[in-house]
Amino acid sequence: MEIESLKPVIKTQIVQYLNLLDVNPEDIKDDEPLFGGDLGLDSIDSLELVVLLEREYGIKITNPAEGRKILIDVNHMAQYIVSNAKTA
Repeated sequence: MEIESLKPVIKTQIVQYLNLLDVNPEDIKDDEPLFGGDLGLDSIDSLELVVLLEREYGIKITNPAEGRKILIDVNHMAQYIVSNAKTA
């Protein structure tokens, strides 16, 4: 799995899992902060992203500190998925 081809997939999954009705996947920048940025995600959304990682990629995140390091932006998510995915 290549990082650059994974990023649009992650963006689409973020929009779908979080039901972001006014956001198009292509409008999300690779380095745009997922939290505290224009997306306006909150702690509930972070739980949904953890579920996304587990369902789609077999990645379990049990440590909140680890989750904060992964869910920074699409770049960080893609890098982590490529390095740790069990299913893809």
